[in-house]
Amino acid sequence: MTDNATKRRAGRVGVVTSAKMDKSVVVRIDRTVLHGLYKRYIRRVSHFMAHDENNECRIGDMVEIVESRPLSKRKRWRVRRVVRQAVGVEPTTATAAPESAQ
Repeated sequence: MTDNATKRRAGRVGVVTSAKMDKSVVVRIDRTVLHGLYKRYIRRVSHFMAHDENNECRIGDMVEIVESRPLSKRKRWRVRRVVRQAVGVEPTTATAAPESAQ
């Protein structure tokens, strides 16, 4: 796919809320809308499942996602890039076990 084709696709920036799946992440996108009657701003949240090919996203990362063809039942987005990595979140590994005190 050419760079020009991906630039034309709709893109959004959000925060990763779940990265437990293989090659998939859930991205939360916040937006503010004006209430029609009370004229106050309200925060609305949307969740999107996105394809993360290299499993590089962690919880709390800010990522840019772009529209793509349907990849599964709920995945219609791909992670384009990690905008900002989460601070203080270390990647967890299944093989790491706590050391026992002797």
